[in-house]
Amino acid sequence: MALKLMTAADAMQDFLGAVERAHLDAPWSAPLMSHEPKARVVPFVWRWADIQPLIMRAGELVTPDRAVERRILRLANPGVPEKTSTHTLSTAVQLLLPGECAPAHRHSPTAIRFIIQGDGAYTTVEGEKCPMQPGDLVLTPSWTWHDHGSESAGPVVWMDGLDTPLIRSLQTMFYEPYPNDRQPVSKGVGDSLRRYGAGGLKPARATSRPDLPPIVHYPWEETHAALRRLADVDASPFDDVAMEYISPTTGGSALRTIGCWIQLIRPGIRTQAHRQTSSAVYHVFAGKGYSVVDGQRLDWGKGDFFVVPPWSWHEHANEEGEEAVLFSIQDAPVFEALGLYREEAYAENGGHQSISNVFAA
Repeated sequence: MALKLMTAADAMQDFLGAVERAHLDAPWSAPLMSHEPKARVVPFVWRWADIQPLIMRAGELVTPDRAVERRILRLANPGVPEKTSTHTLSTAVQLLLPGECAPAHRHSPTAIRFIIQGDGAYTTVEGEKCPMQPGDLVLTPSWTWHDHGSESAGPVVWMDGLDTPLIRSLQTMFYEPYPNDRQPVSKGVGDSLRRYGAGGLKPARATSRPDLPPIVHYPWEETHAALRRLADVDASPFDDVAMEYISPTTGGSALRTIGCWIQLIRPGIRTQAHRQTSSAVYHVFAGKGYSVVDGQRLDWGKGDFFVVPPWSWHEHANEEGEEAVLFSIQDAPVFEALGLYREEAYAENGGHQSISNVFAA
């Protein structure tokens, strides 16, 4: 019987098998690096018309308690196996009904709450009770006690944003329940804002806590006024009238791992396209318009959410007669801290992409 000669391909396959059985890896057998980032995250729009009836139905079926903790529906990106919004950010919609309490706890992930509709609910953060009105932003930094309660006559809905995927990837997930459902309120309402909300001033006797930003509650009334003031004097070619929530003591992002932005897209504006190594999840607080992400048109209206993956060309447009307001969470602070943040402007066609298709869920 003739012997079969081993080809070079056979020899390589045999070798790679032996390498794998020895729990080794030969990285030269497949490329490890790419010329540009290749994101799993895909552009996507979550419609408020789909979310709203489902979160209200959840209110009939689920009650927040020590077993359930929070009544939320998470925004799952089809490109991310972990069912989070991006590879670093998790976004959800949370509902609290009259008289309910979402029990106090703390965890290593950092979180934000942006209020969508309803009033009369509150979040208590490290003893400071923060009443929540539509457009308000409440921060719950890593490892800070927080609970939610409702003194409202109706439902209250807000957006949750967390860096949970990042924390999981770093294998630093910690969680601890508070002994009681509610933590004691040890500070007056608006305490942090009264101390640190004076712009370029801070209390002379202030002592900083690295785990707690100076301000944990940004009321919409003040945010909107600041946005209007900026609209009178300046605008970005890429984001129109855009502001970032910052820490008044450092001038940097309000949180170390999550950037929070609010922006106004004025009627008749189509911004120029750019891309960044960071990703972003947007909530449409007011108005309607569309964004073009890597040539795909994403139409959005009040209440909707949409995502811009990392290193994706994106621009925003408002062809309506009313202003559009977008709130977003972004992972840019992480990339800036690691020296990995990069931004690039779209150089062709006056900064505007050609639209190749329209998003349809």
